[in-house]
Amino acid sequence: MAHARATRARLRQLYVVDRQPLKAACRMAAVSYSTGMTWKREAVRLGDDWDHARLAENVGDGGVRELTRVVLGEFVPLFRSTIEELRGGGLTGVEKAEAISRLSDAYTKTVKASGAVDPAMAKLGWAMDVLRLLAQFCAEKFPQHQAVLVDILEPFGERLAAEFG
Repeated sequence: MAHARATRARLRQLYVVDRQPLKAACRMAAVSYSTGMTWKREAVRLGDDWDHARLAENVGDGGVRELTRVVLGEFVPLFRSTIEELRGGGLTGVEKAEAISRLSDAYTKTVKASGAVDPAMAKLGWAMDVLRLLAQFCAEKFPQHQAVLVDILEPFGERLAAEFG
């Protein structure tokens, strides 16, 4: 089914400016997700990277501090979705422990880099260091408790972000 050029523009608007997830933007623009992905890939090929435009749109006039918050804001949903995948199963306790340790390390590094620009983020970075150490400790000493740790770390991470972020 051929779509009007306005439909493609509407999808881009929803994704880039309104910051809708691509699946939701596709629904709102009445196009299939596969069509949306195709249009997004074509746009990159033509020099219009929707993800870069989305980031630039969000940064606006906020400068480096705002950019740092945007990058962290983009990372957090990835962190959460990975935690959800770990809950889903299919991995042994040791594999989950390793994944949690790596994920915590990536999160800590991201938050710490943010803290170099924003003092509130520095506090959050310190707190995330503690969580990373806890995840590593549990992976080494108590791998059988990794499922419980995942259940605790996600909401507690949100609490830390609310407290320090």
